[in-house]
Amino acid sequence: MQKTADAAQEVPPALLFEMIRSFVTLASTLNLSHAVKDLDSTRQTVRRHISHLENSMGAPLFLVEDRRYQLSSLGESVLPDAKDFLARGTLWLRGQSRTVGALQRLQANVDDWDFYQQQQPLGKIWSDPSLLLRETFRAWTMARGEIESKWFAHVRPYLIIYRQSDIGWICVEFGQKSVYVKWFGQDYARSSIGRPISKMPAGVEFSHLIYEAFDEVQAAQMARLDHVLTHMPRSDAETLVPVAYQRLILSGAFPDGSPAVMSLVLPVEELNISDLEPGRTNNLGPVEQFEFPSEEAIFEKLLVDP
Repeated sequence: MQKTADAAQEVPPALLFEMIRSFVTLASTLNLSHAVKDLDSTRQTVRRHISHLENSMGAPLFLVEDRRYQLSSLGESVLPDAKDFLARGTLWLRGQSRTVGALQRLQANVDDWDFYQQQQPLGKIWSDPSLLLRETFRAWTMARGEIESKWFAHVRPYLIIYRQSDIGWICVEFGQKSVYVKWFGQDYARSSIGRPISKMPAGVEFSHLIYEAFDEVQAAQMARLDHVLTHMPRSDAETLVPVAYQRLILSGAFPDGSPAVMSLVLPVEELNISDLEPGRTNNLGPVEQFEFPSEEAIFEKLLVDP
């Protein structure tokens, strides 16, 4: 199957979204009958969609033997982008996803649960009043992302650490001085170890874009800073309380070289999320943190007193 010059200039078909849905659904089930049922479609339609995509790309997306489907190397490589395309397209149409200054802004409102997230320039770390935020970022660079590095030991108790698994990113460590422990308590935090990051009530597409940040940070070996406004339960009540915080996500590695992601959640004095409706920041629940002693900020002290 060879891609022609005409195919390279082909205008995307009007049904491209549905074609990609067919591809993603079949890729997740690897069973045509199951995919047809999930899509509420027909076998002919799904086959036609896949065929059109394969003709445009110039190579098969699936290998089929005895009616058993398996992703080809091309199919595996384009699947993440296909999922991202569906998620972004769906949320864009709902008005839940857009960019502000070329950075991501997400929004979801489901019953009494709200979620707003806006990506921040990393340079804001240096002007932020949080000493712990600056120190954690500096420690991460000195440790080269290695969790067990001696340069990382003094900030590690404030972090949540995740490991990549077949079911997604799972929590493997809640620092004893992390905001999560401060908010929910040590016993609740321990019971959450080993669990995957929970799905959000806003749907699969929204969850995909939220958790995509973890994959991107790890794949590119980078860092990301977000401001978040949402509702969370308190450990002593079922009522959801509005909270505002900033989250620094850092790529990392365990001693065996397997990938990790580290998350530092901190209170934010000024929430930078554009176009918030009036009253959204009223009655905010306090996001408290354990005190980070200034004498432990070894890298900050080097700059102040070299």
